[in-house]
Amino acid sequence: MANPYRILTLNKISSQGLKHFPAPVYQVGADIAAPDAILVRSHDMRDMDIPPSVKAIARAGAGTNNIPVAKMSARGVPVFNAAGANANAVKELVIAGMLLAARNIVPALGFTASLRGDDEALHNLVEQGKKHYAGIELRGRTLGIIGLGVIGRLVADTALGLGMRVYGYDPEITVEAAWSLSSQVKKAQSVEELLRHSDFVTLHVPLLDATRGLIDARRIQAMKSGSVLLNFSRDAIVDSDAVLAGLASKHLHYYVCDFPAQKLQEQVNVVALPHLGASTEEAEENCAVMVVEQVREYLEQGNITNTVNFPTLVMPRESKFRLAIANANVPNMLGQISTALAQAGINISNMMNKSRGEMAYTLVDTDTELPAKLIAHISAIPGVLMVRDLPLLEAV
Repeated sequence: MANPYRILTLNKISSQGLKHFPAPVYQVGADIAAPDAILVRSHDMRDMDIPPSVKAIARAGAGTNNIPVAKMSARGVPVFNAAGANANAVKELVIAGMLLAARNIVPALGFTASLRGDDEALHNLVEQGKKHYAGIELRGRTLGIIGLGVIGRLVADTALGLGMRVYGYDPEITVEAAWSLSSQVKKAQSVEELLRHSDFVTLHVPLLDATRGLIDARRIQAMKSGSVLLNFSRDAIVDSDAVLAGLASKHLHYYVCDFPAQKLQEQVNVVALPHLGASTEEAEENCAVMVVEQVREYLEQGNITNTVNFPTLVMPRESKFRLAIANANVPNMLGQISTALAQAGINISNMMNKSRGEMAYTLVDTDTELPAKLIAHISAIPGVLMVRDLPLLEAV
């Protein structure tokens, strides 16, 4: 079979993940013209001229700030991500960050590296200097977690296992997430309540208008004196100037983050890691496998899971013939689509519609093949953004 699906990769994507695109049906590469889908990691697509052939974009990671999501929504293009696929990697780094701060490991390493002399001299210098790097233990301390998605819940479970007390705050928590959250996590009614109780505070929220600058000067002052702030979400969620002022006044003991910035360089009690959160072999492979499977399911079957701009919709096939329609979430769209099918003499064997905000998505299984003229007619309905004919590919 020829290659009906063409996949453009804008970054190096795990080869283990790309193997999930079957070669007889998919053509994958960094120089693909007129792609059906784009896979991306960190490449900035916001000013990119995205070809009209693109039917899906997938980010092999959680954040999609490098993708013009609103523009893609207006074209009826879903933007997939790999939320949760790198959760264990981030969780482990958060725990490492707490230990770095609790035990003053970074300055202690610097002290050891600066020592000179024979073994006896080094021993004496270590005994004289080690008192300056004495720290605290995590056991019995309180961790506050803002954002209880997959990563936040994993961090909570690990912290509880280390003997910590845990407070959580997430007004947007889903029912599924709430069910999987340990009953030992105490619910904070506000960010301020969580900050008052916590020796360590870790952030696990996406960067949105509502979360930009979430931790500002006022909230730094609301934290316990001598507490540690950890940010492995996005740099703009924390006001760096407020952090530096908190460190200078000794109100904040440490700031541990994954986002180096010029003003943070060479600052005492700042540990800025080089964006290592998802940088493990396992996480990169997990993310790639996850988005490849999502893109395949969408291109071949029209099913949607894990997007940032479309509703989740999965409908088992009841026919060889399927139509996928993305449209604005406005009244009478289903009526117009059903009427168009009926007028063309097409019988619907199954139909499902879901909406999310301003976006709606519909899958229709029919008893017979869909004429090109009918597809063009549905595409011309005001508010319809994209229509895809999805006959069953036997060779996939």
